[in-house]
Amino acid sequence: MSQRLIDHNQDLKRLIDEGYEIEVKGGYLITHHIPYVNKSREIKYGKLIVALNINNDTVTYQKHRSKHVINFMGEYPCYQDGSEISAIRHSSPNRPLFDNIIMNFSFSNKPKDDYNNYYEQIVRYIEIISSPAISLDKNVTAKTFKVINNEENSVFQYIDSNATRANICNINNKLANQKIAIIGLGGTGSYILDLIAKTPVSEINLYDDDNFCQHNAFRAPGAPNKAIFDDAPKKVHYFSSIYSNMHKGIKPHAEKITKDNVYQLLNMSFVFLCIDNDAARAMIVKELQQNDIPLIDVGIGVQTVDDFLIGSLRVTLVTPEKKDHVTRRIPMGNNEDNEYATNIQIADLNALNANLAVIEWKKYSGFYHAIKQFHNFTYSTNDSNFVADEIFET
Repeated sequence: MSQRLIDHNQDLKRLIDEGYEIEVKGGYLITHHIPYVNKSREIKYGKLIVALNINNDTVTYQKHRSKHVINFMGEYPCYQDGSEISAIRHSSPNRPLFDNIIMNFSFSNKPKDDYNNYYEQIVRYIEIISSPAISLDKNVTAKTFKVINNEENSVFQYIDSNATRANICNINNKLANQKIAIIGLGGTGSYILDLIAKTPVSEINLYDDDNFCQHNAFRAPGAPNKAIFDDAPKKVHYFSSIYSNMHKGIKPHAEKITKDNVYQLLNMSFVFLCIDNDAARAMIVKELQQNDIPLIDVGIGVQTVDDFLIGSLRVTLVTPEKKDHVTRRIPMGNNEDNEYATNIQIADLNALNANLAVIEWKKYSGFYHAIKQFHNFTYSTNDSNFVADEIFET
């Protein structure tokens, strides 16, 4: 993917052709082997890092939008005498991006009319940072002509430039390599898929044997063409066809989870349970508990009262560390179909339920900071109250 970006962009290709050691990774341009002088007057080598503006494999430099700021990995660059090149000082984030790449400093050097492209920006910063090192040793250079493999393995069909722009790739990667299962692609399950598909998990396994029908369109993300209903596709195939445009790890399973195939969940990192069959829910939760696989079970109820609707939501997190609340919080009766199956569903409540579930999964995964880890949440439209309880005490 990244090599294609380079091949299609004159700025990046020119840097390579002139011998600069560049790499495109996670939406960042990283220029390696930048000689500089440290405060001890030693010649060291650092890296310049800049977030690229990418749209559909096209890289475009945005003038006059503070894109002149660049990041640096290494000690602070100095003049020949060891004094800092203070004129370019901007900030000292010391923020890890990914793998072993850390933004130790950011620099600002904006020409009167800004830079015209990434080539001008990179070369100018190299001149500023490397000139003292070159004056001490004429043999040092940033032009190594070393070729870096820029083929990037990613779960996405295109670079997550949103994470790049926000400099949260390192935090985002806390979600990587997880195998997720979503059981049930009704209103809430389909919105969970919409959110999970935007994360770098390795797999998203979809389980549902129902067809995608016209009424489903009014409580699911997106706006399907009415012709889709003539074919009555399975929900897992319909949603897989959409979200595979973005995420490579969508795996549809047009089947219910039963005692015969529940073993398929035992290699999952996390399971979202979005079904209306209490007996099936009880069986799945029991199996996951016994195998220490964390899960979130969601519930929604909407009732007509006079000429109004009253809605309530529930999100229950079950982890290997805390599962004593399961029988108190999750409906697990013997009935094959509970009231939810025929109850009213509203897209905004489904979406809210899904958002709460995904936020709690992200907290559990270390993406969001949480002072306390709550394991049960309820919300009612009638009084607008969010109630969080079942705290796990470490």
